[in-house]
Amino acid sequence: MATALALGRARSDIEVMSRAGLPLHRFMDEAAAALATVVPFVAACVSTLDPATAMVSSVRKLGALDGRNEQDVSWSQIEYGSEEPTAIRGMLRAGRTAVGMQRETGGELERSTRMAELLIPYFDFHDEARVVFADRSGGWGHISLFRGSDEQGFGADELAFLAAVASSFTRGIRTGLLAQIALTNPVREAGPAVVIVDAQNRIVQSTPGAQRHLERMSMPSGMGDPLVYVFALVDAARRLARGETDSVPRVRARTADGLWLVLHAAPLGGLGDRGGDVVVTVEEARPQEVIDLVAAAFGLTARERDVVSIVLRGADTKEIAASMHVSPYTVQDHLKSIFDKAGVTSRRELVARVYFDQYLSRAGSEIAPSGWYAAAP
Repeated sequence: MATALALGRARSDIEVMSRAGLPLHRFMDEAAAALATVVPFVAACVSTLDPATAMVSSVRKLGALDGRNEQDVSWSQIEYGSEEPTAIRGMLRAGRTAVGMQRETGGELERSTRMAELLIPYFDFHDEARVVFADRSGGWGHISLFRGSDEQGFGADELAFLAAVASSFTRGIRTGLLAQIALTNPVREAGPAVVIVDAQNRIVQSTPGAQRHLERMSMPSGMGDPLVYVFALVDAARRLARGETDSVPRVRARTADGLWLVLHAAPLGGLGDRGGDVVVTVEEARPQEVIDLVAAAFGLTARERDVVSIVLRGADTKEIAASMHVSPYTVQDHLKSIFDKAGVTSRRELVARVYFDQYLSRAGSEIAPSGWYAAAP
């Protein structure tokens, strides 16, 4: 284990990064590099999650995993198609922050489906340190660090350090989502974006619109296979249909070039061998679909979120006060706190910050047959 001085320096560096307003992928890379100085690993996988559903929304791979996407679909099927205590959602439900698989299984790694069927046979990884990043809004991300067969497993002191920096990673991911660049490339109308997966987990149909969106989600280099999001939703939808979970398979994701998307899945009715088909739809998110996520990323309290929702409807201070049954002075106090957290100085700036340039910059542009903007100007 690293010295106390090295641990303190790494923890301080990650804390500073989390408050620096770095774009998401840059924060992931730099924070993981700082982590590697005190908790060595041969490979790492950093993901973001939709805090409402804990579904994976992006994946960043480092080290020996960089560019290796051939088992991404298998990972998603294990992660979301079964119930394992060390799955991301299992850890979030149990309130666990960090686990090491060798310590978790008492050295009997075959007890873990993820280790026995994926990580050992395909990658020769013989230990995984898994950390979830969460706050009161839910899970925002996770990191998995891996070690090979000729390396010592993650120790209790290393897992304790990973748990200690989890709050900084949570902040950095939340901030990174908001720091992504504004939408830069036109979003052209391509019709419905739909993928249909059959009972044998084969993509049997897909539309050009879906292919375009998935390609967008695969940028920049170092990201996982975008089909990981599709199959994660498919397996979650099947579990929902079987009554094994009440979690709706839905995820909001932001691409590297600033586009907010919503993906969701549902089982299809059918006869014979088509009875197990699942449809996944991908569409550009409407403003109301990301407002609560953005408010949570700012770290707003429930009361502050109420104020923002009323501000977005165009209400003035007196109207907000009457609606919330508080004094105008209390509203002003809430607004000051909101402005500080959002980094704005006026309601106009707040509206722009919440809705992002993805929406405001396109107001007044041509409406496509879908009822949504045809393209960015």
